Amino acid sequence: MPYRNRNELPESVRNVLPEKAQDIYKEAFNSAWEEYARPEDRREGKSREEAAHAVAWSAVKQKYEKGGDGNWHRKS
Repeated sequence: MPYRNRNELPESVRNVLPEKAQDIYKEAFNSAWEEYARPEDRREGKSREEAAHAVAWSAVKQKYEKGGDGNWHRKS
């Protein structure tokens, strides 16, 4: 279930990440969704959706971090 735009992202993503980070999440999720179509390509018996969400969060965390104020900020 790839996402066509930010509005389709889960609320848990839309409500916490800045728009640019949401774009990273969406693109990483969609890429992983295609990459992990076959169960044998996934780790730990994860579903396709679980694997794609894990990849998407990992991509966001490369450029953003959660600050002491509880909000996500671009890494310097």
